[in-house]
Amino acid sequence: QVQLVQSGGGLVQAGGSLRLSCAASGSIFSSNVMGWYRQAPGKQRDMVASITSGGSTNYVDSVKGRFTISRGNAKNMVYLQMNSLEAEDTAVYYCHLNQGWRDYWGQGTQVTVSS
Repeated sequence: QVQLVQSGGGLVQAGGSLRLSCAASGSIFSSNVMGWYRQAPGKQRDMVASITSGGSTNYVDSVKGRFTISRGNAKNMVYLQMNSLEAEDTAVYYCHLNQGWRDYWGQGTQVTVSS
């Protein structure tokens, strides 16, 4: 079984920074895609950023230049550094792993940006 455990998040003022972490355990393939999604109240869950096992990254336009996704050396860790946070970034953030055509999700963590 695959398990994703998130940490980080919380309350920050607009313009501040937060860092999210996610640790994957279990049967992790050498080839996969990890990433972060977010879901604001009353809205669908949308992709924020993703990174392949080879290090290729992808970001939604609204976070480009502000957020940075990265992997740990052990490849089972993924991080999201969020800078210049805006009120519109307020949401529950979910860690995501796609491998073998299956999706796995972390437990979610609240990020609240006060304006």
